[in-house]
Amino acid sequence: MTRLLSEALHIPTNAPVPVISVAPVTLSAPGRALDLEVRISAPVSGHDLPVIVLSHGHGPSLYLPSLHGYGPLVNFWAAHGFVVIQPTHLSARSYALGSETPGAPLFWRSRVEDMSRVLDQLDAIEAAVPGLTGRLNRDRVAAVGHSMGGQTVGMLLGARLTDPRDDTAIDVNLMDSRFRAGVLLAAPGSGRHLSSFAAENYSALNPDFSHMTTPALVVAGDADINPHLNVRGAAWHADPYHLSHGPKSLLTLAGGGHGLGGIAGYDAKETTDEDPDRLGAVQRLSWAYLRSALDPADPAWSAACAALQGSAKSLGSVESK
Repeated sequence: MTRLLSEALHIPTNAPVPVISVAPVTLSAPGRALDLEVRISAPVSGHDLPVIVLSHGHGPSLYLPSLHGYGPLVNFWAAHGFVVIQPTHLSARSYALGSETPGAPLFWRSRVEDMSRVLDQLDAIEAAVPGLTGRLNRDRVAAVGHSMGGQTVGMLLGARLTDPRDDTAIDVNLMDSRFRAGVLLAAPGSGRHLSSFAAENYSALNPDFSHMTTPALVVAGDADINPHLNVRGAAWHADPYHLSHGPKSLLTLAGGGHGLGGIAGYDAKETTDEDPDRLGAVQRLSWAYLRSALDPADPAWSAACAALQGSAKSLGSVESK
C-alpha cells in the first residue's frame, strides 16, 4: 500500500505493528432479532490502548456492510495503536432479514444500541482475544461510522432524531457519553433536503445536529453527489459540521465520492472514487484526529493538519470550530 501513496505519505504517523483479528465473537443481545456479532482487531503489542467502535454503512454489497468490511481502515488503525471493534448491524445484507422485521430496513435505533452494547460487554470482548485482557483504556473510546453508520455515530455523540412517519420516534436521544469523540464519514445531512424518494422510503434520515456536542471530525468528499438521497449534492454531507456545536473539524476531500477513496474494502467494486492517496489521507487524518481528541497532549492532529496544508494540500482541506 505504501508504494501506491505519494502525498498522503507526508501525513505523519507512528510506526505500525502486527495486528491480530478475531471474528466472529458473539455478544448476548436480549430483545434483538439476532445476537450481536463483532470482529475485534488489535495490535499485538502495547498497553493503555484506545478503542474505536466502527459502524458500517448500509451499502449495496453483501458482506462489506458487516464485520467483514472496512479492512483498509481497521487494519491501519489497529496497526497504529487502536483496538477496533466492528459490530454487524441488523441492516447487513448478509443477514437477509425481511421487511417485516421490526426496524427494517435501516434499523437506525438498533444500530445505536449495538454500539452501546459493545461497551457494555468489553469484558467479554477482551477475553475473546488472546493477550488483550488488561490492555484497553476504557476512558479513551471513540465511535466512527460511514454513511448510515455516520448517522449512528452522530446519535451516540448527541444528535437527536425525529422520524416524521413514526409517532414513537420524536426527538429521540440515545447519546452515550462513554464515547469521548467520533468521526462521521460521508454521513447523511439534514432531513430537510432529502429527495422525494428518500423522504418516502428513508424518513428516519432526519437528524438534529444542534445537540451533537461531543468532539467530532466530519469527513466529506466534494464529489459525493447522490440525487437518489438528497437534493443538495456533496455539501449535504458537511451538515453534521455546520449544524452542530463545536468542538468540531471538517475534512473536505478533493474529488472524494461516497467511498472516500476505498474505505469499505480493498478493490471494492462499489468504490467509484478508488484512489490510494485519498484512502491514505482518510486513514492517517482520522487516526491523527482520534489520537489527539482522546489525548489532548498528543500532537498528532496538529502535525497532520500542517502536512495537509503543506506537502499534501491537493488532497483536501480542514477547517475547525
